[in-house]
Parts: sequence; C-alpha cells; structure tokens
Amino acid sequence: MTNKSNTNREEEEEEEHGGELGAKISKLVWQGGSAYDAWFSCASNQVAQVLLTLPYSFSQLGMTSGIAFQLFYALLGTWTAYLITALYVEFRSRKERQKLHFRHHVIQWFEVLDGLLGKHWRNVGLAFNCTFLLFGSVIQLIACASNIYYINDKVEKRSWTYIFGACCATTVFIPSFRNYRIWSFLGLLMTTYTAWYLAIASLLHGPVEGVKHSGPTKVVLYFTGATNILYTFGGHAVTVEIMDAMWKPQKFKAIYAWATLYVLTLTLPSAAAVYWAFGDLLLDHSNAFSLLPRTPFRDIAVILMLIHQFITFGFASTPLYIVWEKAVGIHGSHCSLWKRALSRLPVVVPIWFLALVFPFFGPINSTVGSLLVSFTVYIIPSLAHMFTFWSPLARENAVEQPPKWLGRWAGAYTINIFVVAWVAIVGFGFGGWASVLNFIHQIDTFGLFTKCYQCPLPPPPHQLLNATTSLAPTP
Repeated sequence: MTNKSNTNREEEEEEEHGGELGAKISKLVWQGGSAYDAWFSCASNQVAQVLLTLPYSFSQLGMTSGIAFQLFYALLGTWTAYLITALYVEFRSRKERQKLHFRHHVIQWFEVLDGLLGKHWRNVGLAFNCTFLLFGSVIQLIACASNIYYINDKVEKRSWTYIFGACCATTVFIPSFRNYRIWSFLGLLMTTYTAWYLAIASLLHGPVEGVKHSGPTKVVLYFTGATNILYTFGGHAVTVEIMDAMWKPQKFKAIYAWATLYVLTLTLPSAAAVYWAFGDLLLDHSNAFSLLPRTPFRDIAVILMLIHQFITFGFASTPLYIVWEKAVGIHGSHCSLWKRALSRLPVVVPIWFLALVFPFFGPINSTVGSLLVSFTVYIIPSLAHMFTFWSPLARENAVEQPPKWLGRWAGAYTINIFVVAWVAIVGFGFGGWASVLNFIHQIDTFGLFTKCYQCPLPPPPHQLLNATTSLAPTP
C-alpha cells in the first residue's frame, strides 16, 4: 500500500500489459477482472469434489433433509457472502479516503478485519481462515488420489497422493485470482459435465437390487451429513481475494447469489439421483464414482474432476501463498515469477503431509465444515458486521446500507444473530461432535497414513488357498 490516489484498475492493467499481440492474448486467457470472471470463480470454487460426496451426505440425512439443508445453507452462505462484501467495500472506502491505493497489494479478509475492528479480530480471522484454506487444499489433494484410483487401481491412493502433490505444487506459479480467467471458465464446464453425468448415469442405471433408503438412522450420521453441506456452501472463504481481483469490486454484490443458484442446479439433481439409485450403499462409499459402472463417460468425468481439483487446489492455496509472501516481505514487490514461486513452495509441504496422514475422503469434509467453516464463513462475518456498525454514526455513514425490504439494520442484525446462534449450536456444536466422532472412527478403522482408504479388500488367505486347490489338476 502506498500514498497515491486510487485510479481505475482496468486502465492500470492495460497500462502494464500494452497493446502487443502477446499481451492481448494474455489478457484474454490470463488477466481476468470482470464480473463474469468473478462469477465463474465463485461458482467453480463451490462445486469441486463436494459433488462426489453430497450423495454420501444424502444417505446420512435422507432425501428430504438433504434437499432442505442444501437450500437452507445456500441461503445462509449467500447472506454471509453479502456481509463480507459489505465489510470489504467499507474497508476499502475508508482507506481510499486516506489516499491509500492497492495497485500491487492483494487485500485479504484478515486485513479487512484489522482495518475495521483491530488486531485481535485480525488474529482470529487469520488463524481460522488460513487453517480452513490449508485443509481445503488438503481435501482437494485427497480427492485427486481418490478419483484417479477409479481409472487405475493398480496404484494405491497413497502413491497417487505423492504424485498429485507434486502436480498441484505447480500452482505456485499463478500470481493471483486475476490470473484464473481461463481456469475458472473451464473448471465450471468440467463440474457441469460431471454433475449431469452423475444424475443421468444414476437414472439410467436405476435402483440397485434391494435398494434401501434408511436415512436418517443415527444422530451422528445425520449431523455429519449436515455439516458436509455446511462445508459445500462455505466456499466464500476466498471472497475477498476474488472481489479484490475485479476491476470494479462494487459489482460483486449479486454475483455470489447468482453463482449459488447455478450451483444448486448441479448439486440437487446429482445428489438426489445417485442416492435414489444406490441408497444405503453410499454409507460405505463416500465417493459417488465408486458405485457407478466404469464407462467412457465415467472416465471422462473422473479426468475432468481431476483437472478441476487441480484448479480448486489453486483457489484454496493462493490466499495462503499471498499470506506467506506478506510474512516473508516480498508481496507487492517486483520479484520475478520464479522467485515468487520458489518462495511459496514451503506452503505446499504441510498440505502434502496432511493429505497423506488423513486420507479420509468424505468424513474430512464434515470435520472441516463443523470446526473451521462454521467460524470462518458464517460466525465471524456475522459478528464482524454487527460490531463494525454497532454505533449509530457507523450505521449512518455505512457505504453499503442493508436493503429496505429486509428491514434495514434491524433486519440485518436479526438475521446475523440467527446465523450465529444456528451455526454455533447446530453446525459447530452438534456437527462438530458428530464429525469428530466419525473422524475418530475412520482413524480407528483405517489408521493414519493408510495406503488405500475405502479400497476393495483383498480376499482372505484361506479363500486364495481354496481357489488354488480348486484349480489344481485332478490326479
């Protein structure tokens, strides 16, 4: 940040990337900052590997609760994304009145909290956000290994984690969210294909013989499934970075809502169709790919999801890279791309390690949702909004006034209190209890550093002996 007046960000970018053909191509596929780029980023970031675990959540919740929780948490997620937007706009407006600009500086959530509420809020926000993004990256790496196994099961999932950890480390070369233009667009196409493949393939397959739809059967499973959906619509932990990458951040207000509506057209049909076809079998198959027969269409979906998970790994890890750059003092400097990339590599190591330790595809989503997403995405933004505008003077001078149809500030405070209470009790309380119990059960069942989580077990030795004896020639 420097003491200069703020100019139009689009003009600045055009100035930096002149009129050469290479620069024009770069702007077309690389330099994204429009409202459309933000929409693709928001939608693509929400529907990564979670598409494959939502049928698992439906088997824990039952069809009715599964659909209801998706709609409910989509609404809550949209509201808290709006709060984060309002706080970002307020922070930026205050700083620009002080003649500060952010031409070479990426604004992040913890800085918004620091500027509006002080260092204690900054520290809490930084701790929760970084931990959530760390595990969000871990989940994408686990998902890569889980998915590729359904194309090549001759290599166990742990070895695939080593391989994809190295592949995902290449995201250190992507400077910021403004450089995800082509990736966000392709990522959403990939998840759209996968979602409709899951729905159509399940409908064509039909219910398996003797299919049962018993859910919900256990309180632990019920709240585990609910917190996975809480995690699904908690993808706006990177809202500030996506908004800050826009030429005109003030246009972000409705983007997240439209992105969430599109996401629901993918998550509801796919989860409902897979659960209808396979029912209780999903309780032991957290990855929906594991139950669908292998076809060229399924292999295409697996490959597309692998590419998309690489993209989503970048979405989750890029804010961590930027925090690390600020910590080591090179953010905003004119370092070469290679120097910045090398400085980011230490961030990848703990992500890689944790993916090897806890390869529990599905249950880890619920645990992260209850313990981290509940605070990072729902509780902290709601409390921050209330405390930022606590005084009448702050409310009167707020850049973003709550809509009149909502009841202005009284309506906003009522919703904020409800969100805090609901997520604290249901999401963090019951959800945390259920998810941690389920997570501990996975550790007891499979162990840490397990080679192949939920892979088919080899036949017992006596069966192999019987098979060998039956094949022996009769004397």
